[in-house]
Amino acid sequence: MREYLLTLCITAAVTYLLTGPVRKFAIVAGAMPEIRARDVHREPTPRLGGIAMFFGLCAGLLVADHLTNLNEVFAKSNEPRALLSGAALIWLIGVLDDKFEIDALIKLGGQMIAAGVMVMQGLTILWLPIPGVGNVALTQWQGTLLTVALVVITINAVNFVDGLDGLAAGMVCIAAAAFFLYSYRIWYSYGIEAAAPATLFAAILMGMCLGFLPHNMHPARIFMGDSGSMLIGLVLAAGAISITGQVDPDALALFTGSEKAAVHQTVPVYIPLLLPLTIIAVPAADLVLAIVRRTWRGQSPFAADRGHLHHRLLEIGHSHSRAVLIMYFWSALIGFGALAYSVNSASMWIVLGVVFLSAIGLVLLLLPRFTPRTPRWAERFVPPRYRRRGQAAEALTEAAETAPQEAVAQERTAQECAPATEERAPVTAGTTGVNGATAIGPRSRIGKAAR
Repeated sequence: MREYLLTLCITAAVTYLLTGPVRKFAIVAGAMPEIRARDVHREPTPRLGGIAMFFGLCAGLLVADHLTNLNEVFAKSNEPRALLSGAALIWLIGVLDDKFEIDALIKLGGQMIAAGVMVMQGLTILWLPIPGVGNVALTQWQGTLLTVALVVITINAVNFVDGLDGLAAGMVCIAAAAFFLYSYRIWYSYGIEAAAPATLFAAILMGMCLGFLPHNMHPARIFMGDSGSMLIGLVLAAGAISITGQVDPDALALFTGSEKAAVHQTVPVYIPLLLPLTIIAVPAADLVLAIVRRTWRGQSPFAADRGHLHHRLLEIGHSHSRAVLIMYFWSALIGFGALAYSVNSASMWIVLGVVFLSAIGLVLLLLPRFTPRTPRWAERFVPPRYRRRGQAAEALTEAAETAPQEAVAQERTAQECAPATEERAPVTAGTTGVNGATAIGPRSRIGKAAR
């Protein structure tokens, strides 16, 4: 465990320290696209944060290769090299897209090629445990197609959820943490060496996200861009591919009997194999709702709009940070709920706990709909909007409501007839101090100046 934690810390430190210089490089290179109608941020923000994340990945693999216990992963398996090859290719495509905005079909082809590179080096699904059937061996073509599909789906799911500051990095970090606990349990508790590469990938992925999050939390100083979102999506998928279909149910030695019975009874153990796909649960629901919404309006399903889940949270009244934390909450509930179920699927307390936390999540979603008032003794501990108004304020409000309408009209008439002695200075467009930095007028174009 200590070597995994050391690898995680080195990866996070390298990513964190390189993000600042990468931000300056992105500004100089002009990787700051114009504000789009569906964007939430107000100012052009540099991209290319994936550069720092990629070098963090390289640093984590390099450190792990020189550690005593983790060195065996590189000696016995070619999967870390396969991951590095696919990550380098997908990262390069992402960098080009952040700068030049390449076509979507070209990006899709690059994702498939990156997955194919990993398959050629041995990072592929060999078999699948199917309940009621047993272990189903896959042919080379079946394993390749399934591996490529898993990589492409995960990459685009992460890219799809990258809509708010810190959202994608935080959700992937939560999924990686749950997956790390599962794979480490399989590797350490049951002695399954095939789970060691997946454990290493999850630790490195957590370090990449944790190192980038301080720069990406609201208000974000830099975005990861496609170079970062596609990269962490590929690493997330690589961990699932590394362990899925390579851990034999009989090797767990949990049950005796036929292979079919073993697979059927160890289904809870294999639920967390889909943990990397739990991050798709929220984006997939968003994707289905977006398609229904756009087709209902007579629009193309691929037409961009501001109707995604994170946009809806902002429209309800949640702040930017609260909307991100709510998305974190649901991702953690899904991921760690599946992890807890895999440890003890017969416990009713796990189901009741998930139901209780789901109810809390629903309350958090509806929180802006009401503004509860706290007791007077607790007012000093809560924000001002939750405090009761004092007696003086209530008296002033009551006096204003009961004032004669004639007096108000006379005062307004007197003000309109009085000669104007001074004029208000006009507010210059784009000046600071009025509802934020650029509340009115055109936004500043830092990207054009940088170019």
